[in-house]
Amino acid sequence: MKSLKIGKYEITYPIFQGGMGLGISWDKLAGNVSLNGGLGIISSVGTGYYENRAYSKKELNQKPLGSENFYSTSGLKAIINNARKICGNSPLGVNIMCACNDYARTVKDACEAGFNMIISGAGLPTNLPEFTSEFKDVCLIPIVSSAKALKIICKRWTQRYNKLPDAVVLEGPLSGGHQGFTYEQCLDEAYRLENLIPQVKEEIKKWGDFPLIAAGGVWDKNDIDKMIDLGADGVQMGTRFIGTFECDAAPEFKEVLLSAKKEDILLLKSPVGYPARGIRTNLINLVEKKIGPKIQCISNCVAPCGRGKEAKMVGYCIADRLYDAYSGIKEFGLFFSGANGYRLKEIISVKDLMKKLINGENS
Repeated sequence: MKSLKIGKYEITYPIFQGGMGLGISWDKLAGNVSLNGGLGIISSVGTGYYENRAYSKKELNQKPLGSENFYSTSGLKAIINNARKICGNSPLGVNIMCACNDYARTVKDACEAGFNMIISGAGLPTNLPEFTSEFKDVCLIPIVSSAKALKIICKRWTQRYNKLPDAVVLEGPLSGGHQGFTYEQCLDEAYRLENLIPQVKEEIKKWGDFPLIAAGGVWDKNDIDKMIDLGADGVQMGTRFIGTFECDAAPEFKEVLLSAKKEDILLLKSPVGYPARGIRTNLINLVEKKIGPKIQCISNCVAPCGRGKEAKMVGYCIADRLYDAYSGIKEFGLFFSGANGYRLKEIISVKDLMKKLINGENS
């Protein structure tokens, strides 16, 4: 398996560990992935909850108050500092959602904290270079779901900032969490990752040459080899890394995934406005009966929700429910998973998982 060069950085193995929030990929998971030759990616979501809200200056009902505390500057800094204690100077990435409130400030926080790469999706990051101009060594990696989306980004970045992406993550409709597709597109063969890779590869050629990272439904070495054969330079994997001792989620979160059956993983309605893939749990049953937990927008996490307006339409607050899942509260947690999450059968170390991904399942 070839190493992957992005900007001035070299990643030993072409494997990104997807940024999973709230709190699923923080210092322990990302630090160990980078230590073992992949690219560990820290989620910027909910950093005000890090280390039992030690970095949230204001709270209401034990929740970070407002986006300035939910996306905590000091919390993000503490997470990368602790990850660096694990992986040293190995490259580290951060995932920042375009849809988040305080996007510009969070991007600047990440640059100042010392992240090497910013991976940004949940919307088109058309203005990302505007907030990173002082940090020339920070690699900018948009997440797209189509060649058209990449074209828009490249056109705007070149015109406005004389900048091209340092790499691009192409995320297909089998990924966990929020999708860049409609419900119908998620089920349409035309939008399968395998069909999108050649299209995006052709679009890259029109602008120059930068790595294509394939994501969504990648599970093992066979999948990695298949994506690379189709033209990808590397892969991004999220759900499989939940099945590690080092994953920052509570043990109960991992138990939910280990016990999930194929039919339990489904597309859910989300306050963000796009389908989200997760596991049918008690929360989903309550929401369907319109008796879910009380909705009160305290953290103001994502712009599309409109301070809780969409949350009330859908039936749950995404920030609160993701925090419950991270904490292992099975009764009310929102548990995201990729379409292959039911295949997870054991918890192993990041080191052993990387060996399996590089050498095959029997390694």
